[in-house]
Amino acid sequence: MSEEVRAPEGEYEVGTGVLVVFGRQLKLFRERAGLGRAEFGTMVGYSASTIASFEQGRRIPPPKFIDQADELLGAGGVLSASKEEVARAQYPAFFRDAAKLEAQAVEIQVYATQAVPGLLQTEEYARAVFAMWRPLLEEEAIEQGVAARLARQEIFAKRPTPHFSFVIDEAVLLRPLGGDVVWRGQLEHLLLVGEKRNVQIQVMPNSRQEHAGLGGPFTLMEVREGRRIAYTEVQGDSHVHTERGKVRELERTYGTLRAQALTPAESLALIEKLLGEV
Repeated sequence: MSEEVRAPEGEYEVGTGVLVVFGRQLKLFRERAGLGRAEFGTMVGYSASTIASFEQGRRIPPPKFIDQADELLGAGGVLSASKEEVARAQYPAFFRDAAKLEAQAVEIQVYATQAVPGLLQTEEYARAVFAMWRPLLEEEAIEQGVAARLARQEIFAKRPTPHFSFVIDEAVLLRPLGGDVVWRGQLEHLLLVGEKRNVQIQVMPNSRQEHAGLGGPFTLMEVREGRRIAYTEVQGDSHVHTERGKVRELERTYGTLRAQALTPAESLALIEKLLGEV
């Protein structure tokens, strides 16, 4: 199952590991500064209950909060030094390594078969995807998943600008996950993103008699120094591939998929057509 839809409960580090350690440090620095949770929360713009969640490792603090806390509590960089590890904890274990590589990528190519790729999801669509997971996720886990998904999309503002290519099965665009309102918002978002100069979105029509992607979804990434990496996930088994043979095999598959799919212009026209039918 692809990362666009997978979110099994228990794979987020909420309540364990690095978050608990960070929370304990935060509490120690706050108490050393002589501040109560409510007072400190007012200073940083959070409620006392949210500060408690941060300190107990039940909620992942955003980078801006960590920097604020470090400065206000006189932590001398101790809290800020944990930012990267804390940020990684927002992703489920199966996607953590891939997320780190994705943030470094200069080029990303995604083939999607089940849902709109995470990098292209709206907040409402992402929430609908997490909410329909079985067994059901707790509300906090759903919101954490949504926040992490949206955080990944900050890569679109990265400089220098990465290049993105997406091939999406038409069946994905015909599946109104979350209902018509959410679906329409998602299709509109695809049109907006697809107009960016560094983004190409292509649709693989259901009518194609030849299809190179029957082996399932995957992602290709180029990171620093031209290193090429592939990420695959099938039935709960995820893997980051660095061996050149496997990566080259998926590169050939992706090249064929792009040739078989509609052109970017034809694809956006199809999405516009679908919007008119909603």
